[in-house]
Amino acid sequence: MNIVEVKNLSKVYGKGETAVTALDDVSFSVKKGEFVCIIGPSGSGKSTLLHLLGGVDRPTSGMVLINQTNIYDLNETQLAIFRRRQIGLIYQFYNLIPILTVEENITLPMLLDEQKVDPSHFNKVVEILGLNQRLSHLPNQLSGGQQQRVSIGRALISNPAIMLADEPTGNLDSKNSKEIMELLKMFNKTYNQTLIVITHDERIALQADRIISIEDGKVAKDEVIRP
Repeated sequence: MNIVEVKNLSKVYGKGETAVTALDDVSFSVKKGEFVCIIGPSGSGKSTLLHLLGGVDRPTSGMVLINQTNIYDLNETQLAIFRRRQIGLIYQFYNLIPILTVEENITLPMLLDEQKVDPSHFNKVVEILGLNQRLSHLPNQLSGGQQQRVSIGRALISNPAIMLADEPTGNLDSKNSKEIMELLKMFNKTYNQTLIVITHDERIALQADRIISIEDGKVAKDEVIRP
């Protein structure tokens, strides 16, 4: 079952002679539970693609279907709700709210959505992430690795259809990078959580089930590593 379908997706910034094509007619699909890495040089369009997959930006043309919903058929309010419920986003620089505790940062998507947090799911996620003793801490009281664990918890709290990670280890040392990737892979394999990671790190890409290479806004290669 395809949980993500990208159809003829293009993104052009500007108009006329100054127009820049960031994505050019990109199409691919992702199955439920698949771990896909999207790689490419700086300026290739991979971050633009992630923003379009996450509903953060709108395409010039084309479609993104998540769970058979064309997210760009939704208005801004509907898209914001859909994003909170169906898309878990993990950023390189964590994007935690500095005045909120670890517990408040993790549960924020549910609270914004006026949804009740499932205590058993929350406790399970927090335990796996090793944050049990940090729930009352503020982000500035945590290490970089711990802050990224909080952002993973925030992405997972609503049981999203897909988890999107933009260079999730780019701001971490090698030890923390390895631990974060092991956590992401564990959620992917144990809970069948669909995972799409943007990275420039070949070592991370080679851990995926599949690698999609983006060059000059196009899919240059789509290679299955582990069937």
